Amino acid sequence: MKETAISTCYISPAPSTEQFIRDHTFTYLVEGAMTIYDGSKEYHVKPGDYGMGRRNHLSKYTKQATDGGFRKIYIVFEQDFLKEFNVNFKHEAIIGKEPAQAIIPIDKNALIDNFIQSLMPYFNEHGIIDGDFLHVKRSELLLVLLKTNPQLADVLFDFSQPEKINLEAFMNRNYRFNVSLERFAYLTGRSLSSFKRDFEKIFNATPSHWLVQKRLEEAHYLLSQKQRKPSDIYLELGFENFSHFSFAFKKLFGHPPTQVSRNDKRER
Repeated sequence: MKETAISTCYISPAPSTEQFIRDHTFTYLVEGAMTIYDGSKEYHVKPGDYGMGRRNHLSKYTKQATDGGFRKIYIVFEQDFLKEFNVNFKHEAIIGKEPAQAIIPIDKNALIDNFIQSLMPYFNEHGIIDGDFLHVKRSELLLVLLKTNPQLADVLFDFSQPEKINLEAFMNRNYRFNVSLERFAYLTGRSLSSFKRDFEKIFNATPSHWLVQKRLEEAHYLLSQKQRKPSDIYLELGFENFSHFSFAFKKLFGHPPTQVSRNDKRER
């Protein structure tokens, strides 16, 4: 099943491939394994684990299927849904209380485990919960999450937009993410024009040139010092395909990335 932004609760083989979390998202892994990277930390997820992906943050994943395949439950809490929910329940966020964190692991809890089991009969043959059941079950999950993890109110009911932040620190932490310049600008609290202007003042380069250079330098380090394979790192570093990565690498270093691996092996 192909996931779309329209579906807000489904069970399916893969999360969204976009490396930006548009809305707060609860994920429960049914089968397989996942590794999630948020710019500073890797999270290794196994069956039965669950957690929240935080709105307006960057993250990317790799999945590993087992004999049973790969399946996860993915439930999205859009801003309109949360605002409507909060009309009745009046949770208040303490803005700025918690540090920015893209992934929020949630400890195992019987209420959440029982909710997951109660959810299974509502999925149709396409892995989606339809109509009124969706609203009821999402509301139920939200009540359970707030009961078991009340600190989540400070995340879920923060409806503010990204504020202007330290651009240099943000880019050095997140250059591996394959997102648009418009997305980088938004997440640093800037318009695209002010983002480009501030960027060039800090890095003495355009964002596009700096991103490619930074990714290629990291690629060379991984190949020469960590003995990684070119085919294993190009997506990890934000390149869309191997041919683009190989072409850019050869243009900068004078030889293809595969040559680094061969030279390293001969030296050892």
